[in-house]
Amino acid sequence: MVLDKNTAKKTAELLLQINAIKLDPENPFTWASGWKSPIYCDNRIILSHPIIRNYVREEMAKQVDMLYGKPDIIAGVATGAIGIGMLVADYLGLPFIYVRPEAKSHGRQNQIEGQLEPNQTVVVIEDLISTGKSSLNAVKALNDAGANIKGMLAIFTYGFDVATDNFEKNDVELHTLSDYSHLIDQASRTGYIKENQMVTLMDWRKSPSQWKQ
Repeated sequence: MVLDKNTAKKTAELLLQINAIKLDPENPFTWASGWKSPIYCDNRIILSHPIIRNYVREEMAKQVDMLYGKPDIIAGVATGAIGIGMLVADYLGLPFIYVRPEAKSHGRQNQIEGQLEPNQTVVVIEDLISTGKSSLNAVKALNDAGANIKGMLAIFTYGFDVATDNFEKNDVELHTLSDYSHLIDQASRTGYIKENQMVTLMDWRKSPSQWKQ
C-alpha cells in the first residue's frame, strides 16, 4: 500500500532517472525465476547516487515514524535492503540488524546478523517486493527469534496479487514508497514509454508468470 501519492510519483521518477528501473517491452528481461518481463528493477543502484539515496532514506524514515513510531530496531532483508536499511536506521538513531535468506553453514550459523532480544519491536526494510516470498522468509526468521514485527516498508512493489495474498496470509502489514501503477503513469507522462509500450506493460502486469512477448 502506497502511503503518499506525491512520494510515489517522485520515487518512480527518480528510479527511472537513474535506471534503477528499466522498461524495455521490445527486449524483455529474464528474472531468476525464469519469468520473462518487460521491466527490471535493481534498487541497489540508489546507493550510488547520494542525493537520491538521501531522499529515499528520509522518506522511508518519515513513514516508519508515521506508521509505527520509534521501533526498537530496524531490520534489512539481505542483500538488497542492507544498505538502505542501515541508512534508515542511522537517520532514526536506531540499532540495525539484517536477515540472511538462510542460516550460515559455518561459524555461529546465524541467519540474523546483529543483536536482537526477544520481544523487541522491529520494522523490516525491503528494497523490492515481487511475490513477497523472500521478504516473508525474513519475517519468519525474526518471529522465530522472538521479535515483535510492527510491519514492513519497501521502496517499490510490482503489486502482484500473489504478493498481496502472501502478506495477508502471514498477517504482515506492507507499505511501499512507490508501486507499479505510479511507475507506469510517471513513465507515460514523461515520455519514457510510448502508448503501445504502455499497453504491453499493463498486459504483462495482469499475468506476469504467463506473459510472452
